[in-house]
Amino acid sequence: MTAWDDAGWHRQAQRAPSPYHDERPVSTVVDLLVVHAISLPPESFGSGDVQRFFMGTLDFGSYPYYGALRDLHVSAHFFIERDGTLWQHVGVFQRAWHAGASAWQGRPACNDYSVGVELEGSESTTFMPIQYQRLATLAKDLQGLFPGMNLERMVGHSDIAPGRKWDPGPGFSWSYLAAVSKNGGHAAST
Repeated sequence: MTAWDDAGWHRQAQRAPSPYHDERPVSTVVDLLVVHAISLPPESFGSGDVQRFFMGTLDFGSYPYYGALRDLHVSAHFFIERDGTLWQHVGVFQRAWHAGASAWQGRPACNDYSVGVELEGSESTTFMPIQYQRLATLAKDLQGLFPGMNLERMVGHSDIAPGRKWDPGPGFSWSYLAAVSKNGGHAAST
């Protein structure tokens, strides 16, 4: 059985559909994976507020910082918690709103041709081995749908929006992700 259903939802992901998505442009070749980092409240983990933010159900009065998010309508295709739990908010055949003003190798509008994966973390934290394992496995599954999406086509938000975005940050190890990917999605020695 394939990892995907016909609508582009991963069979192993927890589903939490977001209203913040639309259709990709016709004939778009999806070939980029963008890695992000997010935590809500900032530097706090496990609150469930990231999922609520992407689903449009976040209580903006529950934390002082959240007022600044009130008018933002964003989503990512996937969110990987620090314990490795995989959430999906948008089917991969649709366009999630994760990249904003962006370009990769001279090609603008990265939301059109990318899949966005948010890791629970921040620009100033390191990430958990299980998050790398889940990301590597997800990337392999995505490559089954989108053959052009390989390890060289995985970039950080900071790579497609330099000077505007800084995530996933210096605590994210691209070399460790490569080692985990080469090890079939299993933990790699450092």
